[in-house]
Amino acid sequence: MKTIKTKLIVLLTIISFSVSGQNKAFKVNVIGKGEPILFFPGFTCTGEVWNDVVAELSKAHECHIFTFAGFGDVLPIEKPWLPKIKNEVEAYIKDKNLKNTVIIGHSLGGALGLWIASEQNVELKKLIVVDALPSTGALIMPNFKSEYMQYDSPYNNQTLAMNKEDFENMANQMAQGMTKNVDKQLLIKDWMVKADRETYVYGYTDLLKLDLRENIANIKIPVTILGATNPYGKEAAQKNYEEQYKNLESYNLIFAEDSAHFIMYDKPEWFLNQLNEELKQ
Repeated sequence: MKTIKTKLIVLLTIISFSVSGQNKAFKVNVIGKGEPILFFPGFTCTGEVWNDVVAELSKAHECHIFTFAGFGDVLPIEKPWLPKIKNEVEAYIKDKNLKNTVIIGHSLGGALGLWIASEQNVELKKLIVVDALPSTGALIMPNFKSEYMQYDSPYNNQTLAMNKEDFENMANQMAQGMTKNVDKQLLIKDWMVKADRETYVYGYTDLLKLDLRENIANIKIPVTILGATNPYGKEAAQKNYEEQYKNLESYNLIFAEDSAHFIMYDKPEWFLNQLNEELKQ
C-alpha cells in the first residue's frame, strides 16, 4: 500500500510539472556573467540561432537565450501566443531583477523587443533590432489595419490542413530566400518543419496583427537597427525602414551589405563586430 501511495505521489508530481510546463511561454538558457543581454530569436527559430554570437558575448555578459513556445522542443501554449510571450518576458525581467538589460532581437524577436520597449513596463538599457519592423503586416499588405488579421482565415485553414510533404517543400523554398548559407538554409527549414503547426499559423497571425508604428514614439532608450539589403537592395530597404520607423525619435540604422534576412549567418564577422561596438556604448 505504501509503495502504491508513493507511486501515485510521484505520478501526480510529474503531471503537475507537465501542466505547469505547458503554461510557459518560453525556455531560457543562461550563459556567462556580467550585464544581462536577452536574445530573442526569429519566428520558428530556437535559441541556437545565437550560438556563435553567444560564444563570444558570454565572455563579458550574462546571456539569456530564449526559445519560444511551440518551437524547438518547447511545448506550445494557447493563443493569443505573442501577447503571452510579451507578458511573461516582462515578468521574467522583473522576477530576475535584471538591471541595465540589453535586448537583441531578430525578426519576430526584434518586433517583440520594440513592443516591450514601447510599453515601458520594465527597465531596459538598449535595444538592438536585427532586420525587423514595427509592422510586418504593413510591409506585406497595402492599407494594412490590425483588425484585418483573423485566426479563422482561408490561408490559415489551408496551412493547417497542408500535408507534411507540401509543408516541407514550402519551408524549403522560404528558407532559401532567408540566407545565402546553404547549410543554414537546411537548419532554418528544419526549424520550420519541427514547429508546432498551430503555433506556426496562429503565432504568425499574432505577429502580422502587431502594429507598433505609432507606439514606438514612446521608446526612450537607444535603439540600433541592423538591416539586411537583400533581396530588394539597399535603397528599397532604407525606404521601408525610414517609413516604418518615422515615429521613433532617435535610432541608428546600419545596413549589412549584400546580406539576406539572417545577417548572423550571411555576415557573421561583421555582425559580431557591430554588436560589440553597440555594447560598448
